Amino acid sequence: MTQSHLQKMLKPLFADTERAELLSTISAAGIGLMAIILLYFFLSSLMLPALQSLMMRISPHRTSTLKPLLVKLNRRLAGFICCVAFLASFQTVVQLPELYLNLMHTGVKILLIVYGGFIVSSMVSIGGALYNQFEFSREVPIQGLIQLVKLITFIICAILIFALLLERSPTYIISGFGAIAAVTMLVFKDTILGFVASIQIAANRLVTYGDWIQVDSYGADGEVIDLGLNTVKVRNWDNTITTLPTYTLVSGSFKNWRGMQESGGRRIKRSLNIDMNSIRIADDELQQSIEETLQLSEYINTTSLPDKVTNLGLFRRYAEGYLKQHDRLNKDLTLMVRELQPLNHGLPIEFYCFSADKRWISYEHIQAEIMDHLLAVLPIFELLPYQSVSGQMNGSSQ
Repeated sequence: MTQSHLQKMLKPLFADTERAELLSTISAAGIGLMAIILLYFFLSSLMLPALQSLMMRISPHRTSTLKPLLVKLNRRLAGFICCVAFLASFQTVVQLPELYLNLMHTGVKILLIVYGGFIVSSMVSIGGALYNQFEFSREVPIQGLIQLVKLITFIICAILIFALLLERSPTYIISGFGAIAAVTMLVFKDTILGFVASIQIAANRLVTYGDWIQVDSYGADGEVIDLGLNTVKVRNWDNTITTLPTYTLVSGSFKNWRGMQESGGRRIKRSLNIDMNSIRIADDELQQSIEETLQLSEYINTTSLPDKVTNLGLFRRYAEGYLKQHDRLNKDLTLMVRELQPLNHGLPIEFYCFSADKRWISYEHIQAEIMDHLLAVLPIFELLPYQSVSGQMNGSSQ
C-alpha cells in the first residue's frame, strides 16, 4: 500500500517500533480528522456573524425570531463544507486500503447529501419566518407549502442516497417509482389531500391564523394556532387542543367567525315566549300605569299608537326603543323586535340586534343585561312569560 506525504513524514517518528507503518497511518488519520474538526469550529464562528448581519439588513425588527434558525443553518453549512473538504483532501493526507477508503467516502457522501437537504430545509424555514413578518401573511398562510417543499427535498435526498448505495443513476431509482405508484398514493394520501386543501385554503382565504372556527364533527370551537400541510390545530375556549386533518376544511362544512370579528358588531338573537292568555287590549289605565313606571313616552311615540293597542304591542315598541337607546349596541346594523309564529309553548318575541363589543365575555354580559331587563318589565305590561313549570299561581301557564 502506498503512503501519503504526511505518512512518510511521520514514519521516522515511529522507526523504533515494530508497527511504524500502522502508527504513522493512524497518526496521519488523526491529524486529518482534527483538521476537519478545527475547520468546522472555525467556519461556525466565522459564518454566523455574517449571516446575522445579512438578516439584520433584510429584517431589522425581528432578528430574535430568526436567530435559532440562523444558528442551525450556520452549523449545517459548516458541516457541508467540512464534508467537501474531507472528500477533496483526505486521500492526500492518508492512504488506506481501497475497501476502507470506499466505505469512508460513501459514508461522507451520504452525510453530504443529508447536510444538503438540511440546508435547503433551513433556508425554507428562514424564508417562511421572513414572510410571516408581513401583515398579509395572516391572510395567506404558506405553512403547508413550506412543509411540502421540505418533504420534496428529503424525498430527493433519499433517492440520491439509494442511488449512491446501489451505485445506480438517480433516474434508475425514479423509473422504479412507476411500479409502486399505487402504494405511494396510499402512503401519502393524507399529504396529497392536505397539499390540495392548503392551496384551496390559501387561494380562497378560507382560514388563517387567529381565526375563530367551529367544526362540530371534530368538537373544535376556538382559535386556529397552526395551519400545516396535514393538520390544523385549534385551541378551544377551554384551552384544550383539537387537531383535525387539513382537507376536512374543504371537504366538509365549518363555521368561521372572522366575518363577525371584522364587522361592526356581534349578533344578539334571543326570544321570549309570552303566555298568550296574558295578551289583552291596553286600556287608558294600563297605559297610564306603564307611563308612570317606565316613562314610556321616552322610548316610543305615544301619539302614533293605534286606537286599540295591545299590551304586547306596547311591550314590543318599548323593547325596540330600549334597544335603540342602549349605548353598547351598534345602531348602524339591523335592530328590531318582532313576533314569530305562535307555538304550543307561547308566542315568541324575538330581539334582533348587534353588540358593539365583540369580546365574548362583554358580549354575554350585554346580552344577559338586555334579557334581564326585558323579563323584569314584563309584569308592568301585565304580560306573563310562558314556562312549562311555574311556581306562580296567579293564572300563568302550568
